[in-house]
Amino acid sequence: MGLALSVALGVLAGCDGGGAATSASNSASNSATPRKPVLSLPAQVGQVAFFDRNLSGGKNMSCASCHDPQYAYGPPNSVSVQLGSDLTQTGVRAVPSLRYKESTPAYSDDAPNPDGVTSNSPGGGFMWDGRATTMSAQVALPLLNPLEMNNASKEAVVRAVRDGTYADLFRKAFGADVFDHTDVAFDALGKAIEALETEDLSFHPYSSKYDLYVFNKIGGNLTPAELRGETVFHSSGVANCSGCHYTGASFNGNTGLMTDFTYQALGAPRNDRSIPNNPDPIPANDDPGYFDMGLCGPYRIDHAPASPDTADPYCGMFKVPVLRNVATRGSYFHNGVFHSLEQVLDFYNTRDTNPEYWYPSRNDGTGAPKANPPWALQPVSVPGATVAKYNDLPAAQQGSLDEEMPLGTGEGGDKTLASGTRPRPAGSAPVMTPQQIADVVCFLGTLSDGYQPPAKPPTDGRCVK
Repeated sequence: MGLALSVALGVLAGCDGGGAATSASNSASNSATPRKPVLSLPAQVGQVAFFDRNLSGGKNMSCASCHDPQYAYGPPNSVSVQLGSDLTQTGVRAVPSLRYKESTPAYSDDAPNPDGVTSNSPGGGFMWDGRATTMSAQVALPLLNPLEMNNASKEAVVRAVRDGTYADLFRKAFGADVFDHTDVAFDALGKAIEALETEDLSFHPYSSKYDLYVFNKIGGNLTPAELRGETVFHSSGVANCSGCHYTGASFNGNTGLMTDFTYQALGAPRNDRSIPNNPDPIPANDDPGYFDMGLCGPYRIDHAPASPDTADPYCGMFKVPVLRNVATRGSYFHNGVFHSLEQVLDFYNTRDTNPEYWYPSRNDGTGAPKANPPWALQPVSVPGATVAKYNDLPAAQQGSLDEEMPLGTGEGGDKTLASGTRPRPAGSAPVMTPQQIADVVCFLGTLSDGYQPPAKPPTDGRCVK
C-alpha cells in the first residue's frame, strides 16, 4: 500500500461522524489482505537500493541479482557459487538466503545456545564466518568484494547513490549533508538495507505450512510422511537435526527459525575437479594450497591458526543456516557442493560409514571397481583404496569435526575430537534408513513460505502416505 493511500485511510478513519469515514474504516478492517506496514524513510531507500544495478562496478548487478525475492531472497539458480559483476570471476561461497536474518545475534566466541542446555560455543554474526557484526555491516562486504559486486572503493558506491534517482530520498532519510562525508553515506546505505530487511515482511513472512501447523491454523495438518519426518528430525538418536537446527524460541523470542546460530565443522567434500563430471567446481580450489576454513580463514583472520600445522579448534567451522525455505534451494553447504536435500541427508548418514561415496580415493585399491549409489559424489570406488577423507581441510585441522549423531555414534569416544564423541566406523550400517531420509525431506518441504492450503487435501504422492 502506498504512503498516500495509507495516510488517506488514517485521516478518514480518524473522523468522528462522516459516512465516508465509516465506510473507509470498515473496508480497511474487513479486507482479506492485511495492510503492509508503511516503510520508514531509510527502509524506502533500502527498497530502491536493493534493486539498483548501478551499485556494482559493472553497473550490471544488484543485491537482488543473488538474493532474488522470487527465490526466498536466495540465488535464482542451482550453481554452487555465483558469477561476479566483472563476469570473469566467481565467488568462493554459496549465496545464502536473506530471510529471517533480523533475529541473528552478534558474533561471540562464547555464545549461549538458545536451547538453554547445550554449552556455549561460537555463535551469531553474519556471513558464513560471522565476520560481519550487524546486517548493515554485512552490506559492505559484497559491495567491495572484487569477486562479487566489485566496486573499487566506498567512494564509487556513494557516487552511484548520489547520482542516482533516489538521491533526494536518501537525503531526506539521512540528512541534507549526508553525501559530504563518504564514510557516513556508505554506512547509511548499509543502514537503509538493514531497515528494509527488518521492516519489509517479505524478509520474514512466516507463511509456511509449518507455521500453520505450529499455531494450529486451518490448512496446517501435516501428512503422515511429514509427521514421520518431523519425528526423525527431532530424534536425538537418529537424525538429530534439531540439535543444531533448533526449533524452539530463541533468546530474541522468535520461534521456529531452525537454527541455534552456532558453527559446526562438518568436513564437506572439496568442491573441485576431483568430483567426476562436476558441473561447477569452485575455481579457487584449483590451487591445492587454498583452503576455505570458515572461522579461521582466509576471510576471517582473528582465529587464524598459528601455523598451517598447528591445530585450531575453529578451523572448518561454518554457520548453521536457517532451514526455512531450504527446499527451494539448488545448492547446499558453504561451498555449494551438494544439489539436493536427499544428497545432503545421505552425506550426513554415510560420511564416515562410506567415505568412498564422497571423497576421492588414491589409486591403491584392489579388485574391480563397484558402482556407488546415484546420489554419491564419487560414482565408483575400488575396494581397499585409501580415501582422502575431509579433503577440504588440512590434515592438522581435522580434529574438530562434528561427530554427533548421525555423523558419529553420539557416544563418548576420542577426546581429541571437539565433540568428545566417537566417529561411526567405516563399513558400519548408517543410522538413517532410506524411508527416514525421504520423510525428513518431506518435513523440510513444509518450511517453504507462501504455502496455500489446497481445497482438498491430497490423497496420494511422495509426501502424503
